Amino acid sequence: MSGKKTAGMTPEQFRDWRRSLGLKQKDAAERLGLKKRMIQYYEKGNRDGRPVEIPKYVRLACYARQAGIGDFDGQNTRTAPPLPAPEEGGNAKALD
Repeated sequence: MSGKKTAGMTPEQFRDWRRSLGLKQKDAAERLGLKKRMIQYYEKGNRDGRPVEIPKYVRLACYARQAGIGDFDGQNTRTAPPLPAPEEGGNAKALD
């Protein structure tokens, strides 16, 4: 391994991903198998003043959820439950 850091997901990209799916922080945490507090850290980009990087497994889980994949057993995928319909006239800023 080269030790060279690869580009990851920024806090803004993570927040945009969540909002594009119409998810509140709590909903995103449940779908990704995380605590709501971790979602908050990832969106803020730091924890107690220290930078927080969004791990590769979380980035891949975001991709899978956006692609409609709910689970994977090593060979087969299961479709994710449908996402909530966006509210009419809703504002993405209203989501957490």
